Amino acid sequence: MVKKNEIISASSPLSSLKGVGPKKAEALSRLGLERVSQILSHFPRSYEDMRSLKSISELADGEKALVRARVLLVTQGRGFGRNRTLRLLTEDMSGRMEVLFFKAGYMSRAFRQGEEYSFFGKVKNENGRILMFHPSFSPAAEGEEGILPVYPLSRGLSQKDMRKLVREVLSFPDVIEEQLPAEIIAKEKLCGREYAIRNIHFPEDEDKYHEARYRLVFEELFDLRAALMLSADRFGAGRKGRSVSSGGAERFIETLSFELTGAQKRAISEILSDMKSDTAMNRLVQGDVGSGKTAVAEAAISEAVGAGLQAAFMAPTEILASQHFESLSRDLEPLGMRTALITGSMNASERQAALKGLSDGSINVAVGTHALISESVRFKDLALVITDEQHRFGVNQRKKLSEKSDNPDVLVMTATPIPRTLAVVLYGDLDVSVIDELPAGRKPVKTLSFGEGERGDAYKILLSEVGEGRQGYIVAPFIEDSESVNGRSAEELYQSFTDEHPDISCALLHGGMKQGEKDAVMRDYAEGKTSVLISTVVIEVGINVPNASVMIIENSERFGLAQMHQLRGRVGRGAAQSWCLLIIGEESEIAKSRAEILCSTGDGFVIAESDLELRGPGEFFGFRQHGLPQLTLADPVRHAGLASKAGKAAEELIKKDPSLSAPENAGLRSRLDEIFVNIDGITI
Repeated sequence: MVKKNEIISASSPLSSLKGVGPKKAEALSRLGLERVSQILSHFPRSYEDMRSLKSISELADGEKALVRARVLLVTQGRGFGRNRTLRLLTEDMSGRMEVLFFKAGYMSRAFRQGEEYSFFGKVKNENGRILMFHPSFSPAAEGEEGILPVYPLSRGLSQKDMRKLVREVLSFPDVIEEQLPAEIIAKEKLCGREYAIRNIHFPEDEDKYHEARYRLVFEELFDLRAALMLSADRFGAGRKGRSVSSGGAERFIETLSFELTGAQKRAISEILSDMKSDTAMNRLVQGDVGSGKTAVAEAAISEAVGAGLQAAFMAPTEILASQHFESLSRDLEPLGMRTALITGSMNASERQAALKGLSDGSINVAVGTHALISESVRFKDLALVITDEQHRFGVNQRKKLSEKSDNPDVLVMTATPIPRTLAVVLYGDLDVSVIDELPAGRKPVKTLSFGEGERGDAYKILLSEVGEGRQGYIVAPFIEDSESVNGRSAEELYQSFTDEHPDISCALLHGGMKQGEKDAVMRDYAEGKTSVLISTVVIEVGINVPNASVMIIENSERFGLAQMHQLRGRVGRGAAQSWCLLIIGEESEIAKSRAEILCSTGDGFVIAESDLELRGPGEFFGFRQHGLPQLTLADPVRHAGLASKAGKAAEELIKKDPSLSAPENAGLRSRLDEIFVNIDGITI
């Protein structure tokens, strides 16, 4: 299996394995898999129990079953190309079964009449007519047995490919190393790592699967707690700072033309208390879209500048940085504060003037993108560092900005409502302020859900709003069509919308575009040159367009609640009534539950807690974007008891060996180093 003359180790590239050419390597890379060791951490999302073969006459409605049957007839349905359906009529000794594949034009040559195949899928009994929809399948002679893993895939990969790769890697000697100290394994009654990895991928039975999962969940939670204690961006409680108290915040608040909400006042009070202390501030402000976080940040900036000091405000995109610069300039310059914008696209003379003003102190506030962390940006006396949508930045970026001064106060802000239960796990010693009120008079966004057959009704609302001179968004779950996943893509929607409505200015935006292209598209939309923006979730955080009044979310079943709430926050920023329209492509109980919750409340914190209950926190807040270990099996809410045990074990170990330098901890230290290098290019 191994390519000739190559010695395989855990760090070898996947291209060193037989059958992994450039195309397959690219498909694996889209899943974040580039080295041999990463294959073993790509855990199955479910399993197919191939241990029990059933005859067609035994099949019950709603069950998942393995059937071996001969293909009598292959019929292609309506549609063109990949969108064509494929219907099979099959039989075994006991009866007949229809097998139906959707968007299966590419499978037209996968079956031969008269041949026998193994099918595994969900059964539907319609008055004695047995159907199976989109099952996994293989020629009967090649049929696999046992409990088989079902992996997350990307375009160009099949389950057969992934299973073959995992089996090959598992065959290599010494590819799985134990990384937890023997003392912890014995005390917590954990199985060994090799046993766990083998039985999470190809469990021999249910008991061994549960043993393996318990061990790996413990390991993930242990690593998370250890990482939080060791991470370079955990500034730590008790950092020596400087006391800042100038009355600048109070003077700023007096200039406001509106009354701050109680939640804003509370957050400002907590921030000012931190700044006055001689311990450096390390605080997160989380507030829903439109809750007024910017005014809170401006109050903090005013307090620092009022003391003759400087502040830096970092945003994740150039458009967002420009919008923050405009609002900060408008609000702060009348009070005598000078602001400067620092981005990668500035011309040389603008950049030089801004850099000079920051270094000599004549500019008080720097607003910018990650360009702020470049070596050429120097401050005379930086006292306050603010990052907006902070989870969009890596550990190293936030750390570099804070290192431009000696222990500045650090304020991080997010519009992603983080449930308290998850915030405790993510932030530990970091203080949290919550802005849980919206300003008075803000018109709520009307949210409606539509089935696939009602798409036209949703688009009528969009076209009506565009006809009134307003703008809209259409969000798709994918950039392009996929053979393995049902759902609309941004490219398909853009093509069909421009074909059907050539008179409406429309633009396409997705994460595969270069940053300059994305910025240009968003700038045109913000300036009203584009009426409809068709996009993936890259617009979740990015632009403030008060004229945008409609958000259509296609295949809403493929988005989490919190993510859809963030998308909904792109509209409702102007005076007009705004709409968020959810189109459910594949109806299920969880899809209906999400839609009902989103339609019934605009409270981001209620939505966040509901999201946790419905799908867990594995992808809720992008642990990987925090520079923290990715949770794939563990759920710190549902596994609260185990999280407590694992956290306690990690704390006890690090108290004994703060740098994990003891020989028995070398495996763990190596693992945590690898996690951080993979994510942010730094070590802990």
